Amino acid sequence: MSLKNRLIIALDVDSYERASELVDLLSPVVDIFKVGIAPFTDFGEKIIDKLHKNNKKIFLDLKYHDIPNTVKNAAAAAAKKGIFMMNFHCLGGKKMLEAAVKGAEEAAGGKIKRPILLGVTVLTSMDDGDLGKIGIDGSVKERVMEFAKLALEAGLDGVVGSAEETAGIKKLCGKDFIVVTPGIRPLWSESGDQKRVASPGEAMANGSDYIVVGRPVIEADDPREAAAKIMEEMEQKGRRR
Repeated sequence: MSLKNRLIIALDVDSYERASELVDLLSPVVDIFKVGIAPFTDFGEKIIDKLHKNNKKIFLDLKYHDIPNTVKNAAAAAAKKGIFMMNFHCLGGKKMLEAAVKGAEEAAGGKIKRPILLGVTVLTSMDDGDLGKIGIDGSVKERVMEFAKLALEAGLDGVVGSAEETAGIKKLCGKDFIVVTPGIRPLWSESGDQKRVASPGEAMANGSDYIVVGRPVIEADDPREAAAKIMEEMEQKGRRR
């Protein structure tokens, strides 16, 4: 898989016009764009149409967490829109995750390729202390592994997890189990509100299949150049801060 197909750019901006501008600017070097809860709520249909017209793949990052039937219907709706990838909070439980798989598969009906279905393990903005404050015992790593195993058993294709846990997830769930890694910060950028961060090279060295990058690219003076620099770092596997 080429680096162009492994780098996901998060369109975390506050207007359709800016999102559209970024798609046009980055399309020559990036194939996958993430649409999260804020842009989707504001201008979701428009940006999805824009991405389809540009022949780009869409990671619909809405982190569904609801009763099984509701999540089943949401997965089906996304599959009908030709979404490439979407995610669900593992905390919703096995029945919810299984319902998501069923909904996506029924909507695809063998006529279209169903989306890649991912479980959200523990947000990369959280650490052990944060888990304790919401009543979840144990370390982040322990909970991530439990959630990854749950996602595998429920029939999902992979999980969203930090680079710190990627190698362990692959060992537990198999090399073909997809790991999408957010919290990526290039060697030249700030961590921001992320706690479990890694450079692009570190994520690749640890076995991540895809990496998600937002602010270091979309807030750069030259987003296309920033994306190209990130791909260079992806090739330099294992380079440390």
